[in-house]
Amino acid sequence: MAEDHVGDKDGIGVSVSIDVYRDAWGVPHLRAADEDELAFAQGRVTARDRAWQLEVERHRAQGTTAAFLGAAELGWDTFARRARLADTARRCFERLEREDAGTAAWVRAYADGVNDGLADGAARAPEFAGTGLAPGRWEPWTPLAVWLTTHILFAGFPTKLWREEVARRLGEEWTELFATDGPGTSGSNGWLVAGGRTASGAALVAGDPHRFIEAPGVYQQIRLACPAYDVVGIAVPGIPGLAHFGHTGAAAWAITNAMSDYQDLYRERLRRLPDGGLEAYGPEGWRPAAAHTETIEVAGGEPVVVEVVETDRGPVIIGIDDEPADGTAPGDVADTASG
Repeated sequence: MAEDHVGDKDGIGVSVSIDVYRDAWGVPHLRAADEDELAFAQGRVTARDRAWQLEVERHRAQGTTAAFLGAAELGWDTFARRARLADTARRCFERLEREDAGTAAWVRAYADGVNDGLADGAARAPEFAGTGLAPGRWEPWTPLAVWLTTHILFAGFPTKLWREEVARRLGEEWTELFATDGPGTSGSNGWLVAGGRTASGAALVAGDPHRFIEAPGVYQQIRLACPAYDVVGIAVPGIPGLAHFGHTGAAAWAITNAMSDYQDLYRERLRRLPDGGLEAYGPEGWRPAAAHTETIEVAGGEPVVVEVVETDRGPVIIGIDDEPADGTAPGDVADTASG
């Protein structure tokens, strides 16, 4: 089944001449004149197919899901604000523009494609009417924010925090039940079987992404073709290209995830100053900590104000609510964790 998707788009920096074909299973096969047009096409098709999923992911990255899903999402929104996911994505994209303009243009083209197809996709998704959510606008950095949001909990810091809680309540000896920064008790699977060992003579590549079962699924089958490459595989909706699983006919790749330890956690000592400022204790003594407040809107409830704190070691993600209140004397401290 072909889709009418050939023409020119003004004002987006991409001249569009794209073919979209859907096979018998509804999987989109996209062909374009170059990589940027192809990224635009991928964003547009994904927005038409997965508009609700894309907008939920955008709001998750920004910490604004409670505004249309209610108070149950306050925990996540607070974490997203304090971890500064959207701010990090903005800074990453700004650096990408400075150091790799070609890749930045590719990511921007994908976001432009999402914006081009979002209204059409939202009109066909009943969740928008059910929650009263209107489709928003994707910024060039939004795909990077979705990438951060999709992977932030697949690193080691949740396990580290859980081990600390187990040690505090049950004793240090019980922490050996967990991996990451303790004894290894779990793992992951990545498989490569050479063609000499298969009935077809073709090699087999397999990985274990450790994703939760979700509806809609976290992955999207798609084919992407242009003069530079022709690949088929599994995309992450909201992110251009095929990051996790795919093949070109001659080469294939797959990922596995064992909750990699690429984040450091610190137990911070914070103190309030008489003027309302905040300091954190580090190797050089007490130093100023950046702090501001943000308001989280809540559907059916009152807005919630959260404090966002960042020390020299990174954003403070938990424990801020236990700090001494404004006006307490210097030297009063609170334990928090940042990473």
